[in-house]
Amino acid sequence: MQKTKRKNLTTLKRKKKITNGIVYINATFNNTLVTVTDWTGNVYSWSSAGACGFRGAKKSTPFAAQTAVRVALQPCIDRGLQTAEVILCGPGSGRETALRAVHTAGVRLTLIRDVTPVPHNGCRPKKKRRI
Repeated sequence: MQKTKRKNLTTLKRKKKITNGIVYINATFNNTLVTVTDWTGNVYSWSSAGACGFRGAKKSTPFAAQTAVRVALQPCIDRGLQTAEVILCGPGSGRETALRAVHTAGVRLTLIRDVTPVPHNGCRPKKKRRI
């Protein structure tokens, strides 16, 4: 009987190079979510303050947002990420710190876009109180 050779899986599956991408930062009052994609929208890496080990009120701190950005960007920088667009969303306290963390990670920023939804007229007010 003839032996069949098993191919090594690491030689079969090669990691795709990514030179420029999009970094989505969603900063809420309770957490900060970071997603790194390429131009077509394929997600390469993601992280959050909760996934980095922060719990409770510490999840909403700027330091937790900075840590989440570092954890999300590291695999992409290893794949060759050089330039990125940043899309910010939300009113959380980790917005500016997360943006600085992207810059200090060695990624060149080409665009910073804020897509936080702003209400045009808000909710309908409560009816007038009758006494």
